[in-house]
Amino acid sequence: MTRLAAVDGSSTSASIRHLAPAHWEMANRQLLAKALAEFSHEELLHPLPSTAGSSGDEYRLGTPDGHVLYRFRARRYALAHWRVDPASLRKTEAGQTAPIELMEFLLEFREVLGLGPEVLPVYLEEISSTLAAACYQLEYPALDAPALAMADFQSIEAGMREGHPAFVANHGRVGFGLDDHQRYAPESARPQSLLWLAVHRRHARFDAIAGLDHASLLLQELGPETIRRFSRQLQSAGSETGDYLWMPVHPWQWQHKIATAFAADIARRDIIPLGLGKDRYQAQQSIRTWFNRSHPQRAYVKTALSILNMGFMRGLSAEYMVSTPAINQWLASLIHQDPVLRQLEFDILREVAAIGYRQPQYQQATSAGSAYRKMLAALWRESPVPRLQAGQRLMTMAALLHLDHHGQSLLAALVQASGLTPEAWLESYLHAWLSPLLHCFFAYGLVFMPHGENVILVLEQHAVCRIWMKDIGEEIAVMDPEQILPPAVQRIAVQVPDALQPLSIFTDMLDGFLRFMAPIMDVHLDYPEDRFWTAVANCVHRYQQAHPERAARFAASDLFVSEFPRSCLNRLQLRNNLQMVDLADPAGSLQLVGQLPNPIAGIRPPSPAPGVPVHG
Repeated sequence: MTRLAAVDGSSTSASIRHLAPAHWEMANRQLLAKALAEFSHEELLHPLPSTAGSSGDEYRLGTPDGHVLYRFRARRYALAHWRVDPASLRKTEAGQTAPIELMEFLLEFREVLGLGPEVLPVYLEEISSTLAAACYQLEYPALDAPALAMADFQSIEAGMREGHPAFVANHGRVGFGLDDHQRYAPESARPQSLLWLAVHRRHARFDAIAGLDHASLLLQELGPETIRRFSRQLQSAGSETGDYLWMPVHPWQWQHKIATAFAADIARRDIIPLGLGKDRYQAQQSIRTWFNRSHPQRAYVKTALSILNMGFMRGLSAEYMVSTPAINQWLASLIHQDPVLRQLEFDILREVAAIGYRQPQYQQATSAGSAYRKMLAALWRESPVPRLQAGQRLMTMAALLHLDHHGQSLLAALVQASGLTPEAWLESYLHAWLSPLLHCFFAYGLVFMPHGENVILVLEQHAVCRIWMKDIGEEIAVMDPEQILPPAVQRIAVQVPDALQPLSIFTDMLDGFLRFMAPIMDVHLDYPEDRFWTAVANCVHRYQQAHPERAARFAASDLFVSEFPRSCLNRLQLRNNLQMVDLADPAGSLQLVGQLPNPIAGIRPPSPAPGVPVHG
């Protein structure tokens, strides 16, 4: 039998079983509902009430030529948030009922959405891939929300359906084939072994936090048996062990990039494959990060992955790897020396070591930031598992927005299991997540990217007691020019106009996460939206009342202004889906359109009860 014959017949049919018509229709309804909601939020689309002057929940949206009309039901919330009912979607074309197809919708509204001829086909491919991933999750559903709320850390990680809540094309993964999706996508939850390479020191560099060297890291992450096996492999290639550093590589990256694009380096023996490691890893929601299932106390591994996903090629910069451990060490020291952050038990998962390989010809042919300089690098991040105390467990913060295939809320299941009122549960969560990030912003001008995938929640009795931030080296910034940073850390200093600095709270936290959480608590816990935003405002007030010495900073970055600039994430991707943001100038890349009414404006600070200390 030829190799081609192996993909014929029943095996092929089984591999595409998830692409069933019923799944495709459901996936399209759900993703079109999201597209209508988010494009309307960003004022790309302007649905109208179905009946003139109506204050109900029936809306219509027509194409500019009037040939196609969409009707749907939606509820409106604060921050111009739309909650569109997928089951209510109806499409008519020239007055006749037509099927719901998101890719057709994008073609119909391409001029309205500003989808140019270069971006449009790539965006359609990203949408098609996102729909296919949704079909896969419909065919192989995870545990339902009540069960998932009680599940272990990695079952929850694999069970997430939504990805990023704001981006419509959030599972693009352009470059993955069918087998790749089933092996390496987070929702497949299939443990994999990583391939290890020996890379010559003349082109590779290893950096680590103080007290950790390459040999020590390999011993703790591979163990002596695997080290001996890899050493024999290197020696059998006729190479001197001391001339090389060892690094892990994503199996897809080796197969599709390194073995071909780095063929010269392999032929020169600058790169020597050592074999598969013994440990098995599970892909995380961030897709290029791996959790060690064999030894959970060992480090996460983050590897370069040259696929296009959500507006970026998911490589890993060898240049950035040089300073990543130093940035993490500096930040960890700052946090551990700060009494407020210690009291809040706030911490980070440090990226303790990193390695990058610089291919000489690509280095000469490209400039900084090129995808060709991001094909072969890796880092090691601390695991949260060894830090857990008795009775604690872990959960990605993305889980708080998760709705299962029945529409049930994982957040609601957590609140109900905790025995707390929704208000008490929310206050505990905000104290653990919002309070320390407020302190970092006001005390140091330090900002994170605190969305769901970058935050690990620590739960006790199903309530949040503390958080750990991750993805530090690439996604933190210091905006305060008065902060003196060590030379190795200067990369994180950014210049942001004073007026835009509060967007790190408004956009990344209120609009980027809490906007989605408030309706979930309203619908699934009968917790009204006005009480939700009052709880958020009270958290900010409590922090500010506890730190009157920063009154001038609070006034300069007023979080209670009546409105703030609307920063539009999908507009970034629709404009340039190969690189949405210039990481060297993130503020300059923003797409700001109009203003959003601030949901916490005008909410007066609570009066603390006598004898009750204010949270710090």
